[in-house]
Amino acid sequence: MTDMVEYKCLACGGKLEFDSASQKMKCPFCDSMFDISELTDAHATQSDGTAEWAANAMQGHGDEMAGMNIYKCQSCGGEIIVDATTSASSCPYCDNPVVMTGAFTGGHKPDIVIPFKLDKKAAKNAFVGHFKGKRFLPKAFKSDNRIDEIKGVYVPVWLFDAEISANFTYTGEKEKKWSDEDYEYTETSYYNVERAGDIAFTNVPVDGSTKMDDKMFESIEPFDISQAVDFNPAYLSGYLADKYDVTSDESVGRVDERMEASTEQRFRNTVKGYNSVSTDSKNIHFNNHKVRYALYPVWLLNISWEGKKFHFGMNGQSGRFVGNLPIDKKIAFGYFGGIMAAVTAVSMLLMTIF
Repeated sequence: MTDMVEYKCLACGGKLEFDSASQKMKCPFCDSMFDISELTDAHATQSDGTAEWAANAMQGHGDEMAGMNIYKCQSCGGEIIVDATTSASSCPYCDNPVVMTGAFTGGHKPDIVIPFKLDKKAAKNAFVGHFKGKRFLPKAFKSDNRIDEIKGVYVPVWLFDAEISANFTYTGEKEKKWSDEDYEYTETSYYNVERAGDIAFTNVPVDGSTKMDDKMFESIEPFDISQAVDFNPAYLSGYLADKYDVTSDESVGRVDERMEASTEQRFRNTVKGYNSVSTDSKNIHFNNHKVRYALYPVWLLNISWEGKKFHFGMNGQSGRFVGNLPIDKKIAFGYFGGIMAAVTAVSMLLMTIF
């Protein structure tokens, strides 16, 4: 059964959406608010037999509908067509937010969710604030860019725990310098340094969706896991959500890379008091992998400017904002040209003096 649910206001029957400011379900029509913990079946309109209706509706669509699901909006009767990984969306006709509860059955049900703390307005403001200090940004971009899309998405995330046993050997170098009337001396001493120990990692996140750029997701970290709550589909109302299409087994390699890099850095930071340090050998062993399934809040912005697309992401909890901006080559060349001219002038002056 591919069920779909719409949350309805008890006061006026309007759509209920999760409000990030109040952390409650809010009706945008009458401003009524409801605690998620108080929601009952009376608040939601549950579709029955949606899977059968969707299967009939898809007959005759051919291969172009492969990997797609069709749902029937319980408010207006319109078709909601989404790909197989979409778990929350909205009706394209009446804009009612809908949650595909069938996407959260069995192993597809998240253990926890971090609710959105920041809204769409905050994402827009962060985008404008991202311009500050960017001296090579084309002036026209600030006014002529077009925001094609701003969407709040719950990204599927695998949270890994693991215990690591590691040992490292390093070569540390110390230099001692002195001079007399005739010579300058350098004495270099070499030391063998060993480190060994155990490290426990908890809740290391790995993006479980092929739609989400891994580098962008990791750039907007960290997320505060202490603010996570038990999963409830009501948190998704008014937002988009995907279920994972990268399994936890497929994510083990990536999380091990992250844990290994962090382990190397932590051990290396304990080797102090040397002029230089090089790693001679390392042995890292992973034990007791554990995994949980979570949904993390992310705002995604797509911008068009001069025929090009620019993509930005914001942590929907902390507001951390990332994304690449265009560069005005004339300003950049002028800036570096000015630096080179100044360096040349100083060099000529020094040559004249000496």
